[in-house]
Amino acid sequence: MDDDLPPDLDRLRTLETWADLYLTRIRTRIAAVERQQARPPQQAPAPTAVPPSRPAAGPRPARPPDWGLAEAGIGVSVTEIHRGDCWASGKKLLPVTAERARAELAGGARACDACRPDRVLHGRDRP
Repeated sequence: MDDDLPPDLDRLRTLETWADLYLTRIRTRIAAVERQQARPPQQAPAPTAVPPSRPAAGPRPARPPDWGLAEAGIGVSVTEIHRGDCWASGKKLLPVTAERARAELAGGARACDACRPDRVLHGRDRP
């Protein structure tokens, strides 16, 4: 006897049922592929001049702000300035203008080490 099969009848019957269902799925897929291969190849439809319409899925997600302020709190020793799309900004980012971000940096706020907003805000680097 095979060692990889269970020894009891209940589990063997369960495996038999599963194998039968799976074999039926495989045979159905084989038949569909054979039918598809038996058909003559069809040409792809010509592209249309009308762009596809946008699905009506409700409002778009809000655009991230250009700059943000992460307030000091648990795990954050000082206020940090981030770019709006920074992955390290945390969940609560207060949107601020570029002028406010510059003022906060001048006032002692820390620039994020990941997105380096100080370089962009002070003109030393362009995004």
